[in-house]
Amino acid sequence: MHTPLIWDESLINRFDLSGPRYTSYPTAPQFTETFGLDEWCAAAQRSNHSQLPLSLYCHIPFCETVCYYCGCNKIITANKKRALPYLAALKTEIALQAQYLDPSRPVVQFHFGGGTPTYLSDEQLGELMACFRQHFNFVAAEALEASIEIHPQTVTPERLAQLKNLGLNRISLGIQDFNPEVQSAVNRFNSIEEVAHLCAAARRLEFKSISMDLIYGLPKQTPASFSQTLDNIIALKPDRLSLFSYAHMPHLFKVQQQIIASDLPSSRDKLSMLHLSIDKLQAAGYRYIGMDHFALPEDELAQAQDAGQLHRNFQGYSTRGGCDLLAFGVSAINQMHDTYGQNFKDINAYQDALAKGQLPIHKGLRLTPDDIIRKAVINQLICHFQLDFSSIEQRFGLVFNDYFAAALAELAPLAEAHLCVLSDTGIQVTEPGRLLIRRVCMAFDAYLNHNNTNAEQAKRYSKII
Repeated sequence: MHTPLIWDESLINRFDLSGPRYTSYPTAPQFTETFGLDEWCAAAQRSNHSQLPLSLYCHIPFCETVCYYCGCNKIITANKKRALPYLAALKTEIALQAQYLDPSRPVVQFHFGGGTPTYLSDEQLGELMACFRQHFNFVAAEALEASIEIHPQTVTPERLAQLKNLGLNRISLGIQDFNPEVQSAVNRFNSIEEVAHLCAAARRLEFKSISMDLIYGLPKQTPASFSQTLDNIIALKPDRLSLFSYAHMPHLFKVQQQIIASDLPSSRDKLSMLHLSIDKLQAAGYRYIGMDHFALPEDELAQAQDAGQLHRNFQGYSTRGGCDLLAFGVSAINQMHDTYGQNFKDINAYQDALAKGQLPIHKGLRLTPDDIIRKAVINQLICHFQLDFSSIEQRFGLVFNDYFAAALAELAPLAEAHLCVLSDTGIQVTEPGRLLIRRVCMAFDAYLNHNNTNAEQAKRYSKII
């Protein structure tokens, strides 16, 4: 039985440190440029031997205008011709990657991310989908999970119908905030009316899921203004909702230098917005899935968690565990078998490699046996908030308390503070502790310097809350 999240500010104040988001383990800073095409090809062979189904991700980096909060890999241009060489490179990459994969393996999941995927025309998106379908074995439409990220101001209900015709059946709307003053401060605009029209159209067109993104901690936000945005969102009733904490890191993301730091809400107000959001969303029937994510009980994300099948990858929480992830486009990260491989982050380097007929793999990592064990532990905790030691012992042939003696010692003060419960047989994260699940997972991260100060961690990672 699912139980609501409980707010405990004393726990938050004590354990709200900086740390990884664990969309992978090991995390991306561990990737190395010594990893190359030979390692990727060997991983593809091991992947084919596993015969796991495939999840495909395609990165479209272009945006017509810049959002000042954004930390994504993007290219800002109103000149649509800039996308033409990139599209040609993508099609080459699709064909090249397909050569290494068993063509019978089913594609069960597909996602367009960005940037703004709808920067491309319907014709261009159609050409890309046709190219993917030419080279990969997509399952039947009713079994395929196919989604696209949308900036609501750039898509009409009529265009939504075209996206549905392409086989896309789930949409994610980047809202962030409805308040005009906040929108002006971050250069991101979409009205309640525009979003309402898209939601109505998506339901008429029988899209299987509507997801929305919000960000708390943006400039000019107040608890009162964000409360109004939440009320508007709840009235629209998306199937799932992502509520991200804005991380102001202008030393890493230059575009954030456009944000006036004095316009940012105080830590107290930011915490109030999160508390308010949790209360409002749970009262409206949403379930806290984990790390930023809420869903209605009947949504696939909640159902996957109920079934013990929830998974976490580079796109966040996923309903489809047990898949190998093939990613296409600049900066995209593959996750095949026991290997991560990331494409060039620079678009020119990405396109140059493909112009030479080479896969644009820039760096990556093959997981060690220890990495694989720790990845399994972290994924179980971050998706399900509990861990049965015997499941890890049987799977990997180890004695959990011996293998993870250092991690369990690090968890001891967290257990004393009632963030989690430790027993001889497992770990159970408490209801107040679920907001701080990243801190629990950090105990099992062999790559973190556990002697570092939080100030040193903050140079690389965002805060948990």
